Amino acid sequence: MNPLTRREFVRRTALVAAATQLGAKLLAADADTVPIASPSRPVKPLRDGVAELHWIDGKPPAALPGATWGVSWPRGRHAAGTTFALTSSEGTAVPVQSWPLATWPDGTLKWTGHALPADAPASEGFALAPGAPVSPAKPLSAVETADGVEIDTGTIQARVAKSGNELIPSVTRGGREILRRGRLVLLRQDRPGAVGQPETFAGEIDRVTLEQNGPVRAVVRIEGRHANAAGRAWLPFIVRLYFYAGGEAVRVLHTIVHDGDEQKDFIRGLGVRFDVPLEGAAYDRHVRFSGEGTGLFAEAVQGLTGLRRDPGRAVREAQLAGLATPPLATWSPLVSKRLGYVPTFADWTLFQPTSDGFDIRKRTREGFTWLNSDHGRRAGGLGYVGTPAGGVAFGLRNFWQSHPAQFDIRGAAGEAAEVTVWMWAPEAAAMDLRSYHDGLGEDTYAKQVDAMEITYEDYEPGFDRPIGVARTSELFLWALPATPTRERLVELADAVHTPPVLMARPEYLHACGVFGNLWAPE
Repeated sequence: MNPLTRREFVRRTALVAAATQLGAKLLAADADTVPIASPSRPVKPLRDGVAELHWIDGKPPAALPGATWGVSWPRGRHAAGTTFALTSSEGTAVPVQSWPLATWPDGTLKWTGHALPADAPASEGFALAPGAPVSPAKPLSAVETADGVEIDTGTIQARVAKSGNELIPSVTRGGREILRRGRLVLLRQDRPGAVGQPETFAGEIDRVTLEQNGPVRAVVRIEGRHANAAGRAWLPFIVRLYFYAGGEAVRVLHTIVHDGDEQKDFIRGLGVRFDVPLEGAAYDRHVRFSGEGTGLFAEAVQGLTGLRRDPGRAVREAQLAGLATPPLATWSPLVSKRLGYVPTFADWTLFQPTSDGFDIRKRTREGFTWLNSDHGRRAGGLGYVGTPAGGVAFGLRNFWQSHPAQFDIRGAAGEAAEVTVWMWAPEAAAMDLRSYHDGLGEDTYAKQVDAMEITYEDYEPGFDRPIGVARTSELFLWALPATPTRERLVELADAVHTPPVLMARPEYLHACGVFGNLWAPE
């Protein structure tokens, strides 16, 4: 029999104590008759069997990529298999997709999950109750084939591959391809810091599962590892893609699990990369980055403002607004005849190395210097590249909080721009997961106990390794029909750093008894 380690003893003791306390409190309270605490503010009476919902942020979202939330139910209230209908505060029936999450010991529903379509009507709140849900105006379709999964939200069509290194080969809208070759990229080096040329790995698909397929929401789970040209495969990943009826966005949940040697496997860059097809003149191609608050960096690949000669007010205003410029023949000939002398900037980078600063740079192409275009404190985590005929807005949640982060746009003057959303920025030093000390001589149990008399660290050999440590990032990709207005881009940025979520009233959650008497609203 293996000896019980100090760490395992503490873990088991804590679990037993917590379970004993929780069990005693739950037994002391009848889950059907948990009293509602008297709150310090007026409370609207609860409706039997109805969960009243509100937006956590207090108002309807300006940009809704779709929403998913959970609802609790009192014991014995709703039998397994109960269907639910959703009604807005204005009394309008709203499409909803529902599924069980947990049951009470008697088999009745305890927790259920629900999804709202992206084109749901704006409302301050909703009511969820037993009933038959209405169908979405644009029901979502997810069809599994031999080599992939075909998703149609009613607005965009996406193809998810079952093998290879392109997770999302294509996203189209209105018959036009907006995004292609969605893939994972990993840069590895065998030394710490930011030195030398890193080794490139691509995410190779091992397995694809259509985890959920309904009229409102579909979820595709992709599992695999990062592989290089020499055949080495490491750093397992799980990517979940979320699609909502009527939606133009794909929510991406990206997780890696470290299984390398921390002494020689240093992650220099970790990102999601895709191509955005571009057509038309360089002056009708637009780049956008969100800054702090409602700030927005907005330029064109070939800028027409600030020139020595004025192309005309209509031309300038169209480019600033992200619209198609008037026909070239209507421009001032002082500009139209000299467009070849106006530089085009194909490459752009937004780099957030710390929580306290970011910078934006651009260059005409590789081999020429970078120009500093802007800087700030905390970037909003949203970017865009496209034309008046369509483009992609891309967002990384907790962009500055999970620094170092980076957005790269390359080749925006060519047939397609390559975009990389870096969850670990390659311009920063490599991710260093080595232990910060050599053990300090704590090679016996007695020394480890004695060391805790001077520091708080409970050290044991081998427990300072990163094997099995996971990191999850959340991204959004919008396939858009045109360059959005500045106001719309700010709304998309808000949806990235604060995704809209519905929840039940605190008084309702307490009345359901799912937390026993461990918590009560004030």
